[in-house]
Amino acid sequence: MKTINELQDEVIEEFSDFDDWMDKYQLLIDLGNEQEPLDEKYKTEQNLIDGCQSRVWLQADMEDGNVVFQAESDALIVKGIIALLIKVVSGHTPDEILNSDLYFIEKIGLKEHLSPTRSNGLLAMVKQMRMYALAFKAKQAE
Repeated sequence: MKTINELQDEVIEEFSDFDDWMDKYQLLIDLGNEQEPLDEKYKTEQNLIDGCQSRVWLQADMEDGNVVFQAESDALIVKGIIALLIKVVSGHTPDEILNSDLYFIEKIGLKEHLSPTRSNGLLAMVKQMRMYALAFKAKQAE
């Protein structure tokens, strides 16, 4: 199993193949489209992330001590951003997720190329993933 940092480095490498931001956006859209659609039963109010301009649903489950995320959005680029986040953090332990520094977001230039509302949405997604990890960690400790 690859570490969160190894996965981040892979993402950074994948994006560094493109100089043009239009190509990077296309890569994001492709990543979003490759993602498994989220089961309708998870598209609940409760799973909607606050602070996102578009609708984003995030489902988290605990499997063998690891947090597994599934998500979907009705916006193409946002869907790609979530696909990246899932690729990097899904399938890791709560501690690994809580201790991770998601430097890839800045390294691939996402921060500066997203509109402020999308950027806030991205932070909201990361925050929500960490909250789930924290909740699962608390459950484990019981």
